[in-house]
Amino acid sequence: MIGTPRLPRSCLARLIPERMDVELEKRKGWHTHGILVVAENDPRLGWPEREMIRHLASKLFGKQAVKEVAHG
Repeated sequence: MIGTPRLPRSCLARLIPERMDVELEKRKGWHTHGILVVAENDPRLGWPEREMIRHLASKLFGKQAVKEVAHG
């Protein structure tokens, strides 16, 4: 077709990464290695779970740095 993007013609084109499914990788990490990756603001978590995550992270890694808030 005329005007459509062309695929790269480089022999290195096979090395262009595909988009990663982050949730799938988190799931694999948990099932394979027992590693849990959780964002503290994950909407699937309720308040008690978020507080538990904050508590565990503080215990293991220290207090979180205070974020600067721009006013204006």
